Amino acid sequence: MAARVEGPATPAVPRSFSAGLPFRSLISKLMLLLVIFCAVPVILYIQFREADAEKRFLLMESVREQGRMVAESLRPLLEQQEISSLPLLNDEVARFATKQTGVKVLFRPAGEYGAESFYFVASQPTIAPTELAEERDRLVERGVFDNLAQSCWGELSMALRHRRPSGAEELLTSITPINTGAGCWAVITTHSTTEFLGTSIDQPYWKTIEVRIAAAIYFAMAIFTIGLFVSIWRGLMRFRRLARSIRTGASHVSFAQQNRVPELAPVAEEFDRMTMALQDSAESIRLAAEDNAHAFKTPIAIMRQSLEPLRRFVSPDEVRGQRALDVLEVSIDRLDHLVAYARRLEETTAELLDPPRQKICLTHMVERMLAAYADSFAGRRLILDARLQPDIFVLAGEDLLETVLENVIDNAIEISPTGSKIIVELRAVQGRAELAVLDRGPGVPSAELTRIFERYVSLRSKPLPADSEEDSGEGSPHMGIGLWIVRRNLQAIGGSVRADNRPDGGLAMVLRFPLAA
Repeated sequence: MAARVEGPATPAVPRSFSAGLPFRSLISKLMLLLVIFCAVPVILYIQFREADAEKRFLLMESVREQGRMVAESLRPLLEQQEISSLPLLNDEVARFATKQTGVKVLFRPAGEYGAESFYFVASQPTIAPTELAEERDRLVERGVFDNLAQSCWGELSMALRHRRPSGAEELLTSITPINTGAGCWAVITTHSTTEFLGTSIDQPYWKTIEVRIAAAIYFAMAIFTIGLFVSIWRGLMRFRRLARSIRTGASHVSFAQQNRVPELAPVAEEFDRMTMALQDSAESIRLAAEDNAHAFKTPIAIMRQSLEPLRRFVSPDEVRGQRALDVLEVSIDRLDHLVAYARRLEETTAELLDPPRQKICLTHMVERMLAAYADSFAGRRLILDARLQPDIFVLAGEDLLETVLENVIDNAIEISPTGSKIIVELRAVQGRAELAVLDRGPGVPSAELTRIFERYVSLRSKPLPADSEEDSGEGSPHMGIGLWIVRRNLQAIGGSVRADNRPDGGLAMVLRFPLAA
């Protein structure tokens, strides 16, 4: 690990400038809309309630004045009315009653006190004799005579909803006391509730019909608007899930088939065209990688075969000739490695565009791969400790998984000291398959734990140049793309990889795969 090949890092997925502005997101706009929907009705309610209070005040002043005028008109009659002729008072009261306005006259004889001492003398609209006592009790219960219980003074305006024994509802608007020698008279004016429709008299303002209708319309509009936002958001989230599925190869359903928003139909169709173009590009890259590899392998094989007769013609005593043959052999080996790496790079790029996904038993694949490395473990006298949970299935491609496992196992074998132990552990963790490969190698500096997955970055020794006099012609080059391919392949299927230094020495390579349903 003395030398290091550095190269350009894998570029991060670009993020648009608008994505970093919170006020441009749909969720932020929806939250702002909710704040407006909550603030506007509160402000309007306060303003309209104040206006209603002023309207109610003026209206009550008007009905109080009307009640006072009725009482003053009846005062001459009440002051000279004989008790024996009180039933005739009903005809006089009828002159002041209208369809919307009623008058009730009650009398309490001199020397008596309390609200229960009042009894009906006249009423318009009329009340059945059998209902008089019940009507009086209801008025007492509502507290109409509370101010007149001890004395017969104090004109009072009020707004009390009152239901007569007959079931009709009216509004008690004023009570005017008239004190005479015979006793205390109470003239009560009433109004029909329909006359005060739309006001909050004797009820909370929010209970008025207008407010309830306006609130119903407002909330219906708010629900519709929020529902529209949610529908758009759900459509976008559906696109997002489908895009992730297509990216990881889990689904071949088109955007157009999944779309539920007509306005997004052109976008869905364009996404389908883009997806098809990416899939076609991936297939073209795979075919080109295979064709190029075959095209380069043939002349390389011919050059390798041509070295054998050359070695027979060049005498062992000719140092320069033997040196030239050694350089040619090393160069051919390196060219062979470069062709293999180029093919792997192109295949990785194709798998990123259109990753293969099928249900594969990762447990069986890891067992098979470890069995294939039995000679490598024995040659280095390494101890394999496999801890594999059975029947763990993942969604991936078989070639893709083999490439990932080969790179990770090769790295662990190469950097492990002779006679040390390599632990391979496979288990299901939080809906993912987790494969950990733990070795006893030198580890990686903490600052380099993430860089080892970048392209062309290698912390292992690289071979000397072919024309160096110290070159022995042995060893395989480290191009610094093995772990980069591991990360890119796992990202293509929705997985991840990380490296951690073990507390007691060595490196832990942890790979996570999406579990198959």
